[in-house]
Amino acid sequence: MGPREKTIMTEKSAVVFIQAWWRGTLVRRTLLHAALRAWVIQCWWRRMLTKLLNKRRRAALEFYARQEWAAVRLQSCVRMWHVRQRYCRLLNAVRIIQVYWRWHSCHSRGFIQGHYELKENHLDIQLEISLGSQACKVQQCIPLPIKE
Repeated sequence: MGPREKTIMTEKSAVVFIQAWWRGTLVRRTLLHAALRAWVIQCWWRRMLTKLLNKRRRAALEFYARQEWAAVRLQSCVRMWHVRQRYCRLLNAVRIIQVYWRWHSCHSRGFIQGHYELKENHLDIQLEISLGSQACKVQQCIPLPIKE
């Protein structure tokens, strides 16, 4: 057998060779299309996962921000309550000091004492002003204008 016999094909073997080549081409084309479709699906799925991950991150960030804001708000309320409590205590102390000071001031300097009575169309006022050893009494009746 020489080199010439190897290259000569019979008609049947040529048909089988062409069919095999065509089937291989079809299989490769089908596999290429399947690979491209799988690649498109994978790209879409990765994009969806990225969107889902971003959505979850955003939700977690918003939840964290709401929690932080609530904590800040609560701290602010507690601080305000403490400041208000301290202010009320100081105000009470100031009032006590003022009462004692006024009492002391009235006893050392003098005081004004009186009462009034409101009647139908006039006001009766009686005042007693005492400054140490001096005393003065004022009694006055003031007519009130009546609107009709």
